[in-house]
Amino acid sequence: MKKFLVLPLLAFAGLLVFLYLGLFSDPREHKSTLLEHVMPTFTLPDLMEPERQYTAEVFAGKVTLLNVWGVWCITCAIELPYLTQLQQEGKHIVGLYYDQDIDPDFGVKTVARVQQEVTQKLTQLGNPYAFNIFDVKRDLSLDLGVTGAPETFLIDQQGRIRLHHIGDLNPRVWKNKFAPIYQQLVAEL
Repeated sequence: MKKFLVLPLLAFAGLLVFLYLGLFSDPREHKSTLLEHVMPTFTLPDLMEPERQYTAEVFAGKVTLLNVWGVWCITCAIELPYLTQLQQEGKHIVGLYYDQDIDPDFGVKTVARVQQEVTQKLTQLGNPYAFNIFDVKRDLSLDLGVTGAPETFLIDQQGRIRLHHIGDLNPRVWKNKFAPIYQQLVAEL
């Protein structure tokens, strides 16, 4: 009889520990398995010039912020002015754009329509991006472990992912999380 009680008590204790740890965890803190690894290989088009193709080589030689975003994302719109400020301060920012409406599950939208919406949004709120990689099927986003938008990756001059942040990039996040690593990487150039 005692043997039958031990197993449920151990399972209950394990559940209590799991739930207790969850109370104090930050849901925005996401330990990416890609940290310190090079960018996954990809070949994706430019959003505005689809005949132009990008590969992971675009990250070589400069420190880059890769920002995952979409016009449908409210938080992305909120962070665009700050990203534009960072770009004006000399930060190299690349957009990784995907649109839900290209997906047949959400409806069908033409690339021309997506380009129009992006141009309108960036004209209205500021354009921090050197260019936008168009992640049509979300292949690169999945390879990076993106769970939503916005998310920002700090990529060093060798194309290695040094930092992954879920949520908007704002002055507090920049100062506390990105700036120390960014300054170190720029000093290494």
